[in-house]
Amino acid sequence: MTNVLGILFVPAVLFMVIVAPLWLIFHYVTVWKTQRNAGRADPSAMNGMWDTARRLEDRVAALEKLLDAEAPGWRSKAL
Repeated sequence: MTNVLGILFVPAVLFMVIVAPLWLIFHYVTVWKTQRNAGRADPSAMNGMWDTARRLEDRVAALEKLLDAEAPGWRSKAL
C-alpha cells in the first residue's frame, strides 16, 4: 500500500508544481486576450445593431398601436 502511494506521490507533486501553474497561466492569458478583443467592437457591426434596435422599437410601437385599437384595455390586463 505504501509503495503505491509513493509511486503516485511523485507524479502528483510534479503535476501540482509544474503543470498546474502553467495551465492556469496559459488559460487566463487566453481569457484576457479574448476579453480585450471582445471589448473593441467593429463600428459597422455597432451601426447594424443600432439599426436593428430601431427597427425593433418601431415594430413594438406598431404592435402597441394595433393592440390599442383592437383591445383598448390590454395594458391594464397585462399587469
